Amino acid sequence: MLYDEAKYIEEEVVKIVEKYEIYITQNNEIELDSKKNELNFVKDEINKGVGIRVIKNNKLGFAFTSNLDKIKETTNQALLNTKLNNEDKYFSFSIPEKHEDVKETYDKKIDNLNQEEYIEFLKNIIEKSEENKCEVTSAGFSASKEESIILNSNGVCEVNRGTIFSTGLSVKVNKNGNISTSYDSIASRKFNLDGDKLSYEVCQKALDSVGGTSIKTEDYDVILDYPAFAGLLSSFTAAFSAENVLRGRSIFKDAQGKQITTENLSLINDSTLKEGLNSCNSDSEGVASKKTILIQNGYLKSFLYDLDSATKLNQNSTSNGYRSGFTDTPHVSPSNLIFDFKNPTEIYDIQNGIFVSNILGAHTANPITGDFSVEASNVFKIEKGQITKPVKKAMISGNIFELLKTAQKINSIEKQYGPYIIPKILVHQLRVIGI
Repeated sequence: MLYDEAKYIEEEVVKIVEKYEIYITQNNEIELDSKKNELNFVKDEINKGVGIRVIKNNKLGFAFTSNLDKIKETTNQALLNTKLNNEDKYFSFSIPEKHEDVKETYDKKIDNLNQEEYIEFLKNIIEKSEENKCEVTSAGFSASKEESIILNSNGVCEVNRGTIFSTGLSVKVNKNGNISTSYDSIASRKFNLDGDKLSYEVCQKALDSVGGTSIKTEDYDVILDYPAFAGLLSSFTAAFSAENVLRGRSIFKDAQGKQITTENLSLINDSTLKEGLNSCNSDSEGVASKKTILIQNGYLKSFLYDLDSATKLNQNSTSNGYRSGFTDTPHVSPSNLIFDFKNPTEIYDIQNGIFVSNILGAHTANPITGDFSVEASNVFKIEKGQITKPVKKAMISGNIFELLKTAQKINSIEKQYGPYIIPKILVHQLRVIGI
């Protein structure tokens, strides 16, 4: 159905312009939210639209519409918008490439599931949390399926289909006036989310955090749990964007071939990863998905490129030109970033340290320098290789680029949070501020 609409749109566009790119997408999403233990918000909507880019006189123009009866008007608007941009005689749209379809991005179950089943799933999480002696402050669930098609005047025709299921839980515990909270979320391409496990782990973290002791402000060995590590990574990974390199906003702009992290770390952007949350056949420009090594054994090997930044830096696109929707133009963004650490260490090697489960205020980190000072939540002391008592309140302060020069993987499985596929890690000499 969407393919037929895309071909019809192409027939209309080709009557008006020679060089074009058509991006059509349809997203079906159900979203549920609860406050405390009561479901208070349900959204079930379909969004469909088309974005059209054209090239005229070596200038790029863009326009979009959600009305598929107005393709002629939208194409003419894109042509008009070329006058707003500078000439770029080197830019062109993607060309066809042979590649295999990426596996396990779509769960067919979504076509047969209904809103009532999702509501029952979320209610079960809430009930399990109450059984686990926690008060639910909020819980949410979403299920979405998206299909997109990219066609262009070079003969590209790329189709991407995917599903995403996610749920999150926030709880509170009150013991004799001592209050603690906890939050976590999980996501998957398939409707195989373990809500019982999420409920147990979130509640147990909150229960274990009740009370607590104060700590001295000093530098510690710190284990960052998955959410805490993921929260600090946006500044680090933004430095691999070729757009930021062009703007002089990447700390790595002159570091290619140099050591930038511990030799125990390799970083791979893999858009072809089976069941990866951001895996796809191609990016939003129709460039076939690829696997790109960004760091190899500590040394910077590559940046992430879309077509525009690749053209300006005389490189090839790494298939990292993504859009947030049909109203957007492509920009450099990671897909699945695999943090591959060698030589894992064990928690029992830490004699005096801190365990940080999550952080608050990650958005305040400096996006260029990597400096951060954030509140830590669900913090625990590590004594003689064991997690012991909770810490009342603490902040952590440091620099993500410096921390990854000596960081180690704690022996743990990898989990995906957003684009990051990560283990728990150990960082050294991190300033922990007792409050």
